[in-house]
Amino acid sequence: MNQKNVVPSCPKHRYQPDHTQGEKRTWYVLWLTAVTMVIEIIAGTVYGSMALLADGWHMATHVAAFAITLFAYRYATRHAQNATFTFGTGKVSSLGGFASAVALAVVALFMAMESVERLISPSEIRFNEAIVVAIIGLSVNLLSAWLLMGAGGHHHGHDHHGHNHHHTEHHAHNEHAPHGHASHKEHHHDHNLRAAYMHVLADALTSITAILALLAGKWMGWYWMDPLMGIVGAVVISRWALGLLKQTSEVLLDHAPKKARCEAIVEALHAVEQTRVTDLHLWQTAPNQYAAVISLRSHAANSIEDFRARLKPFTEIKHLTIELDAIVDPGDHGGENNHSHCASHNH
Repeated sequence: MNQKNVVPSCPKHRYQPDHTQGEKRTWYVLWLTAVTMVIEIIAGTVYGSMALLADGWHMATHVAAFAITLFAYRYATRHAQNATFTFGTGKVSSLGGFASAVALAVVALFMAMESVERLISPSEIRFNEAIVVAIIGLSVNLLSAWLLMGAGGHHHGHDHHGHNHHHTEHHAHNEHAPHGHASHKEHHHDHNLRAAYMHVLADALTSITAILALLAGKWMGWYWMDPLMGIVGAVVISRWALGLLKQTSEVLLDHAPKKARCEAIVEALHAVEQTRVTDLHLWQTAPNQYAAVISLRSHAANSIEDFRARLKPFTEIKHLTIELDAIVDPGDHGGENNHSHCASHNH
């Protein structure tokens, strides 16, 4: 049977995030942090507290990080209908989170350097005033964390223009997978919002260490505790930053998801008689949204629709491309060249 090769038009993959709550609450946190930042920097300078001053400058960098978060939200929403983004703007949140993580790491480095300098050359501290300001800063951080935690739900729309087309080797694109969340086995994160949340937690940590250091200096004469707590806070913040860098970079570099997810997809396809998966590529395109390219060898009687039906429970797969190599010889069960590159890609 003669088949015509059809050249498809570029499909529009529109990731339509609903960041209303996250964006609104991030604005609240931005203003709270900015006001507290000014108070702590002035108080730390006047009262001579390195821990308080470090916390204030730490907040200054977080104000910039929150601005990155808000920019990422606005950019993703503004370009959600832009067809030039092949898979939509879902990765913008990860890009914003990555940028914030870099800023967080830089903050930790400067905190450590300044604290070491103060440890070598201590200065006089006005403990009473500094403690009051540090407690106010901690209260603001806890309020900010509560605001961002309440915005952590995930809601998003996804508008695809479905298209099915058949080439000589049979290619199909599944754009009609159900949009429910029943099959989600992994928690998805808005890395942009999570970055903002981690910045707030880092602020809270530096506020707590500042209070402890100031109390120790006031009541026990341990003046060295103030810069020492600055070093401890820098180490902890560095670990948080590295963890966020790892998570966001995996998304940005199309790192394969957990092996169990890939194995479940292969198992579902192998349930179709005389079928072998010869190649599988799966990557994240947005929070809890994936694209998959799958190559199969299967008996000629099996159709593209059979495989699409098998993958419908995987609602997180929003863009699916299947390449089918039909087996004509009944004795050939498709067992050759059976390999999957889902968990690792070697080029």
